[in-house]
Amino acid sequence: MERNYVKRTQKDYTMQFKLQVVREIEDGVFTVSQAQRNYGIQCRGTVVKWLEKYGNFDPHYKVKKKVMKTAEQRLLELEQENRLLKKQKLALEKELSNTDKKVILFDMMIDLAEKEYQIPCTLLF
Repeated sequence: MERNYVKRTQKDYTMQFKLQVVREIEDGVFTVSQAQRNYGIQCRGTVVKWLEKYGNFDPHYKVKKKVMKTAEQRLLELEQENRLLKKQKLALEKELSNTDKKVILFDMMIDLAEKEYQIPCTLLF
């Protein structure tokens, strides 16, 4: 009596591949099911385990877990945010300066129109 066993086809995935799949799911490129189908992963549970093991992702609630950041990481984030805010401040100051110049120019044009054409423009506003 000879039994024919079907050998289980198990794939070994590299760590780099697992991390890539986890990152793409966390970044919203794929859902778990889409990643499974796209990469030909046999079981959805495999991907979920990778998320639990290697990611900041909670598959049950579909929200990112809060990761405790080191003081150095937090400092780098704050420095980056500070640089961004400084750039935004400079852009807003430049825009304000241009707006002030426009107001002065429009006031001069109104004064000129009142003198040249005797039109009381101040009553129009």
